[in-house]
Order: sequence, then C-alpha cells, then structure tokens
Amino acid sequence: MRRTCLSILAMLILATAGTVLAGDSGGDAILGLWKTEPDAHGFSYVEIVRNGDRYDGRIVYLSKPRYGPEEERPGEIKVDLNNPDPSLREHRVLGLEILKGFVYKGKGKWKDGTIYDPTNGKTYKCKMWLEGKDTLKVRGYIGFSLLGRNTTWTRAPAEAEEQIAAQMLDLKPKAEEPEKPEPATEPTGR
Repeated sequence: MRRTCLSILAMLILATAGTVLAGDSGGDAILGLWKTEPDAHGFSYVEIVRNGDRYDGRIVYLSKPRYGPEEERPGEIKVDLNNPDPSLREHRVLGLEILKGFVYKGKGKWKDGTIYDPTNGKTYKCKMWLEGKDTLKVRGYIGFSLLGRNTTWTRAPAEAEEQIAAQMLDLKPKAEEPEKPEPATEPTGR
C-alpha cells in the first residue's frame, strides 16, 4: 500500500513537472529592456514591467535625448510637446509611460493595451507578441487591428544598462550655483 502511494505521488510530480516544462513560459517573458526600431528620431529603450496582472512600459533611454539644430527647441531636452493635454507638454519624453494595460492572453501574446506615440501625441490600441525570446512585434492600430502598423523591438544589448546610467547622469538637472556675496567695501571718510 505504501509503495503504491509513493508510486502515485512520484507519477503526479513527474506529470506536473512535464506540463510546466512543456507549457507556455507565461506573461513575464516580456519583462525587461527592449530596443525600439531606429527612425528619424533615433531609437529608445523601453522597460516593460508587470503591474498586478497587467504589463506597462516606459521609455528609459533615448539615443537622441535633445532636440536637433533644425527642431523646435535646438539643444533642449525632449519633452512631450504634442501631448493633447497642454499641462503635460513640458514633461520629459525620457521616463514617459508609453505602454499601458496589456493582458497576457497565452501563447506569447499580450492584448487589450495601448501605446502612446510622443512624436504625434496620439494613443493607439495595441497588441504585442513574441517571435522567439528576443524579438517583440508591436502593432498599434485604430479601431481594429487591420488599420495599423507593426514595428519590431529587440531585447536590449548588454551595454544598455551602462548607456541608461550615463544618460541619467548627463541629463540630471544641474544644481544652481549659490549666489556670491557682494565684496565688502571699506568705509570711507573718517
């Protein structure tokens, strides 16, 4: 009897382990740093995190963090100029949450989220799926997914953490120099 119970227990453990090993890797496979496709504005690293049962992402690095010489604010740090909410237009693009509310639907797919494009200030419905462990397809669309476009993100390279840290130091607001006291003057006329 005891031997039979142990055999059944061993088979249950093996069956459970086999299911876990053969099954879906889960929604957390998307977590981490992703490099966006380069375009005229450069590229960015987006960090995807889990918030409860949903997944969100924020820009943590910009290859071109300042406006170019021909842009609206030459040399200044990029801000969310095109945001439909005027009170948010001075917020930096670096640190901006652009992915919101994704739900893992199984088989390497996340849906029901939105993606914000700071270059035009618009928010689109969005779905994402993994093609291998290091390639993420992102599709933003209006209405239904036939009207949209795909972009391909890749896992950020090993040096990404160093690039992010260096950029944070470079863009850190400079402390203002303390005012220098006026030089003391000698009393005149005795």
